[in-house]
Formats: sequence, structure tokens, C-alpha cells
Amino acid sequence: MTYSLILWHELADEINSLPDKSRRIIKTALKRLEEDPFPGKEGDKEKLVLRGGIIIYRLHISRRYTVLYEIDKEEKLVIVQEILPIEQAHKKYGYY
Repeated sequence: MTYSLILWHELADEINSLPDKSRRIIKTALKRLEEDPFPGKEGDKEKLVLRGGIIIYRLHISRRYTVLYEIDKEEKLVIVQEILPIEQAHKKYGYY
């Protein structure tokens, strides 16, 4: 079950401005979301229910970054909303 990944240009620019190693790690993790965006055994993905019942998913990448994304099951899309350093993600969304 393959999903298409949607990444806004601003996010792509942010990723491309990172050091080579970080960029490579993030791109590899994003590719994995195309194969399976749902939380499972690995423990690096979580489903979050925010205020108002909004559902968003979180992917931790190498204890440094957090990707926040939505899943459109009907269209088979993974829509990346934000890629943040983990500290910023915790401030914005809390510790889940």
C-alpha cells in the first residue's frame, strides 16, 4: 500500500539547507512514510488527537527532528505539515 508524499516547497527548502547527514536521515525517514505512514511496532510514529479533535501524526527522526503530518486514506496521501527540531515540536504540541 504505497502513499504519495506531499511536501511544501518551503519545507523542501528547509531540508535542503540542513547539513548533509541530517538531510539524508530526514529524506530516508520521509520515504518510509510513503510505504507505511501509520503508527505500528517501531514506535517512532504516533497518532495525536489535538484540541478540537484534530488528528495529526508525528514521526520522530533520530532524536533531533519531528515531522508532523496528516494522512488522507482515500487519496492515499501523506501531507507533511511541519518538520521541526524536537524541542520546538514539544513546545508547540506538548509532550505526547
